Amino acid sequence: MIVPMKKVSLIIMGDKKSETLRKLRKLGILHVEITEGSGKKLDELKEKVSLLESAAFTVTDKKKKKKIKAVDADASQALSLSEEIASLTEEKKNLLSERAALSAELDRLAGWGEIDPDEIRKLADKGYEISLFEAPESVYASLDESIKTLCINKTKTSVKFTVITKGTDDETEALEAIKNFRFDLPSLSTAQIRQRLADINSRVEEIDAKLGEYAAYADSIGKAVEECEKEIEFEVYATGMSEEALNENNVSVSYFTGYIEADNTDKLKAAAKENSWGLVIEDPTEEDNVPTKLKNNKFVSLIYPLTDFLGTVPGYFEYDISGWFLGFILIFFGIIFGDGGYGLLITAGAAALIIKSRISKKEVSPAFLLVGLFGLSTILWGTLTCTWFGLSPEQIPVWLQKLSIPVISNVYGDRIWYPFWTNGEAGLTTAQNLQIFCFTLALIQLTVAHIKAAVRNRKSVKVLGDIGSALQLIGIYYVVLSFVVNAEVFSFGLVLGGVPVGTVALALVGVGFVLSFVFSNYEGNVIKSVLASMKNIVSVLLGVVNVFSDIVSYIRLWAVGLAGAAISATVNELAGPLLGNFMFMILAIVLLVFGHGLNMILNVLSVIVHGIRLNTLEFSSHLDMSWSGHKFKPFKETN
Repeated sequence: MIVPMKKVSLIIMGDKKSETLRKLRKLGILHVEITEGSGKKLDELKEKVSLLESAAFTVTDKKKKKKIKAVDADASQALSLSEEIASLTEEKKNLLSERAALSAELDRLAGWGEIDPDEIRKLADKGYEISLFEAPESVYASLDESIKTLCINKTKTSVKFTVITKGTDDETEALEAIKNFRFDLPSLSTAQIRQRLADINSRVEEIDAKLGEYAAYADSIGKAVEECEKEIEFEVYATGMSEEALNENNVSVSYFTGYIEADNTDKLKAAAKENSWGLVIEDPTEEDNVPTKLKNNKFVSLIYPLTDFLGTVPGYFEYDISGWFLGFILIFFGIIFGDGGYGLLITAGAAALIIKSRISKKEVSPAFLLVGLFGLSTILWGTLTCTWFGLSPEQIPVWLQKLSIPVISNVYGDRIWYPFWTNGEAGLTTAQNLQIFCFTLALIQLTVAHIKAAVRNRKSVKVLGDIGSALQLIGIYYVVLSFVVNAEVFSFGLVLGGVPVGTVALALVGVGFVLSFVFSNYEGNVIKSVLASMKNIVSVLLGVVNVFSDIVSYIRLWAVGLAGAAISATVNELAGPLLGNFMFMILAIVLLVFGHGLNMILNVLSVIVHGIRLNTLEFSSHLDMSWSGHKFKPFKETN
């Protein structure tokens, strides 16, 4: 459920801002609705956080690699260490940049042997000008014989050579012709470059060693970041309050709004009375930016790690679909992974993590329990369809085959199933049965959405619009079965027990459309509701098509599961022949592990892309949910 909130307006004396905020933080029950602050102190705090976060990022990775034992340090020490870490990091960055440049310079000088620009300059002082050139062999061969050259290195494409001149006009003119091939002298000798590279490497090792020592303070730096962030939060609230002057003597009042759980209003009233705060408590309206706090039982709360990862928060005036989200994502996960063998691996991994937490006497993460449920769901679906590690039915034990449900089992993959009303004239394949299952899931989930909407609008005539949408959904469900699955089995002329099923389905679509058209926009006046629908007639008509596409969209569960099963079977086919040969046994095992591992990774992506989409888009759109909420975060002391 979404915890009921109250909107709070708090008025205090202008010189009591810091004192009031400290008391509110200690109280820890008020979500303060101030998002911007200003001032020199705030800027300094943000710079500190940036410095600390950079240092934490630098040393945390080293701590993980070397498993260094943590050392405690207070906030002041952590900041000082961060400054040193930043200095060392910047020095290392500059050294690495210089090393890259020097290495590139050595590569450029390759083939010239040892070069010392100082020695060359000394010869120039004695009247012997030495110039270096690198030119094609044809250019080298065409040089005037009067020019004294010394070939240093010759390749198939070029010649490295030196030219020794005494500065005569003829020599100057001859050199002008090959000026574009002149090789620039380095600023350092090759020996000096190598020495500098050795010094750089030595210093980089020293810096890495020092940073490795500082890795012991990673946790302390992280705590310092949290403390600074709390200070920033405090300063934002203190400087972001609205303020009004009462008179010319600098007497002023400050005020701000916030939100509080309805059950905690008495605590805030008592604090306001004790501290002489002005307090207004009222019910929030849809115009207010009310934060959302969800409260569910332990089982339903297992979905929170997933929704937190996705960053999805329902708006305060929307629905809490946590329970439905959990139930359907478990089903979707099982169908998409589809393989009971994969489910065993997932469950085993989750069980190992849970046992490890128990042994170390740590609280078991809800994420581990959720993963375990995903694994069990996959095992169940694999059992029902007789799908295990991509093996063919003949390779699966008979007792496992008997646990499967025939109409959707791989054991009976080629069999045609004849519904009783077809008299054996038209039937359904196993694939079509699985499609029907997916479309039935769509019908159930989307009908739940309209029932929830109807319950919310039960005291209004608008509920007829929700009922109409549900009727329309049921009718279009049959249309989908006819159009997509099998037009012979689900014909529009079908009559069961004297009931013309096809005709009833079309009637439901028509009646549902009319009810939805008339009452969906009802706000106290039927005529205005109809006019609103007429203004958006294109969207209303497309809505019918959207219902059809939303139901059909659930076929992705079957399609993605089928693709995963095909990949599993292909991996087995590739590795199978290798398993019979001892020489290739290891290669076969590597292929199996890599192939099935990659398939599981792809399935995880498919769950995120497809399984979650059905909850956050198709299901949510029928609830008119936009996931526009933000979390309730009370202003409180650091834990």
